[in-house]
Amino acid sequence: MSAKNVQFSVAAHILAVLGFHDGEEVSSKILADSVNADPTFVRKSLSKLAKAGLVITTRGKTGAATLARAPHKITLLDVYRASGAPPTFEIHSYRVEPQCSVSCRLKPSLSELLSQAQNSFEKSLAKTTLADLIGEIQLKHQ
Repeated sequence: MSAKNVQFSVAAHILAVLGFHDGEEVSSKILADSVNADPTFVRKSLSKLAKAGLVITTRGKTGAATLARAPHKITLLDVYRASGAPPTFEIHSYRVEPQCSVSCRLKPSLSELLSQAQNSFEKSLAKTTLADLIGEIQLKHQ
């Protein structure tokens, strides 16, 4: 069983919290508590989001973050790319078995299919903004 990668969902969670706070500075402790994740992991996520220009952070004991842009100007594709999450699907790295017809041909055949799936996934994320996600969360809260 493979490990799950949560970088994208944690980044989206952080940005949604910041969006809910509408321009107010939010401490990394509040963000870590909301995500219910290790504060170090949340700070690493914040660092990636800041590097991508999605958040503005202040360091130190009273360190905090705010959105760098309005939620309607941040797409989930922006978040996905900033999070450093790996591609949705990857081909295994096991060596090819020369005596097996499937092993010799699988990677090139599957590669095209997985590339198309990744492109569809990214196009879908590009159509959804952080404001859309926040709106969805608010609807579910009512």
